[in-house]
Amino acid sequence: MVATDRAQDPVGLGPLLLATGRRDQQAFEHLYRLTSAKLFGICKRMLVQRSDAEDVLQEIYLTIWNKASQFDEARGTPITWLTTIARSKCIDRLRLGGVERHTDMIDPDQLPEPEGVDPVEFASDQLRLANCLARLQNQHRTVIRTAFFDGCTYHDLAARTGVPLGTMKSWIRRGLLSLKACLEQ
Repeated sequence: MVATDRAQDPVGLGPLLLATGRRDQQAFEHLYRLTSAKLFGICKRMLVQRSDAEDVLQEIYLTIWNKASQFDEARGTPITWLTTIARSKCIDRLRLGGVERHTDMIDPDQLPEPEGVDPVEFASDQLRLANCLARLQNQHRTVIRTAFFDGCTYHDLAARTGVPLGTMKSWIRRGLLSLKACLEQ
């Protein structure tokens, strides 16, 4: 088992994912207890109806059970891996259609603080991210926030803003590259 960096994984999700990858049911249950509220929050934010969010949450944990062995701590933190699965499953559900979508903008400062994280460290990371987002061009900042907090696809964003799809992809790509460079400083 790979030693987990406590600064990047303060609640020990990495070892639970690795054990889940070996089909350890107790580790999977513990992983569920630690992460289901956060992942359900993502689902609920992206999918308006609670029943849709619940259905997708089940799909998320089936995917985690089946793909936990593919988790690689060298490529990212456990919570990033888990939230990426959640976001992808929600987008898949939205693409299928027949699901009500959020269309309002949200204020990321109003999002709840994740559980099991040092509040001081979380606040520091939030401030760093907010400062880096503030450095972006307004259009890049707006579409990145909408894409990641609302789960909008490139097509949705292009339609909502009235710009061509290629322009939208360029805005997001340039914005993410700038954001990454700022966060790595």
